[in-house]
Amino acid sequence: MIVKRTFVSASVRGACAAGLLLLMPLAAATGQTTRSLVNGGNDMYRDKKYSDAEVNYRKALEKEKGLVQGHFNLGDALTQQGKYDEAVKEYQDALAKAEGKETKAYANYNIGNSMMKQQKYKDAVGSYVDALKLDPKDDDARYNLSYALEKLKVPPPKPQKNQDKKDQDNKDQQKKDQDKKNQDQKNKQDNQKQQQSPQQQQKQMSRADAQRILDVLKNSEKDVQKKLHTRQAVRPKTDKDW
Repeated sequence: MIVKRTFVSASVRGACAAGLLLLMPLAAATGQTTRSLVNGGNDMYRDKKYSDAEVNYRKALEKEKGLVQGHFNLGDALTQQGKYDEAVKEYQDALAKAEGKETKAYANYNIGNSMMKQQKYKDAVGSYVDALKLDPKDDDARYNLSYALEKLKVPPPKPQKNQDKKDQDNKDQQKKDQDKKNQDQKNKQDNQKQQQSPQQQQKQMSRADAQRILDVLKNSEKDVQKKLHTRQAVRPKTDKDW
């Protein structure tokens, strides 16, 4: 059983690395402007203004794309905003351009933390191993490595039966509500039909019914006319012939 411990966040490791990187001399060609942008970003980062810090670091990188401090600290600012994929990319850029072991170890460590946040435990293990290769005395990396390895052993949680039952109950209730709505609508229509006057009901007579009645009337009229013609054909009575 793993003893519960606060997970070492990238921000703690990032702040240490940022302080370290600030001591590294910047290229003379970049001038004070790039340095001031990075320093300004670090001040905003300490004040937890991470989006503002991100802007400053990006401006610094526009002036010098290979600036290790810019990539690393931008990764920290992105991590604090939950933009883990973007953060990993910046840490990888810092890792590729860094020369010192300590900076590379920090970059690998922070990549591992970003992977952990996304539950990419296998990738996190690889990054922590790389960090420990560069700095075997890093207790934080060693702890997080063991934590990631334990996570790999745990199968993904199955949906709870209670939740499944709750979902099914919701579906059943929705069906009942719909059936009741349909029945209420049918009852309403039946009531409206019963309350209609004979004239209204007559208006709603179907065309087939109307045609059938017309046919009956026509046939009756033909029978009447036929009887009339028959009576006219009979020889009228006259005075008796003695």
